[in-house]
Amino acid sequence: MKPRVSLQDSALRNGNFSLRIEPVRSEDVGLYEAQVKYKTEVHSCHVELGVITVTLSPPNPVIENELLLISCNSSHRASLVETCWYHDEHPGPSSRTSCSLSGSLSIRHPAMSDAGSWHCQLHYSDKEIISATFNLQILGFDGPTNPVVYAAAGSAAD
Repeated sequence: MKPRVSLQDSALRNGNFSLRIEPVRSEDVGLYEAQVKYKTEVHSCHVELGVITVTLSPPNPVIENELLLISCNSSHRASLVETCWYHDEHPGPSSRTSCSLSGSLSIRHPAMSDAGSWHCQLHYSDKEIISATFNLQILGFDGPTNPVVYAAAGSAAD
């Protein structure tokens, strides 16, 4: 099994001491410290890792016309002021799909047109904006919901 946390040994000689975490999980949130010792010198840096999580209920893929709840949350400590959702667009005032005080979006009857790229943007009281993009998959028919099928008398209709 491949470890989730690694250093790129080949990059160390070039001064790259990056820590790679893949996949990132909620429990990885926190303050990380790196120390590099070279001869008598010690250099260090601190990095705080925050995590944003998008949850779909029910999970992907979603069945057409079944109630869908999408939640967007982050580990940021400030108060959440607003959550904005965008569909198949880059964030901006003209592409805004919905904004609310909670971190959730409810789609009562998801349709095939709701499939695709979604972007949630969390706005916090300290002016921090944190965002995530995810792909929504919808299972259903892309056509008329009540098609009429004609078959010749005496033939089979599938």
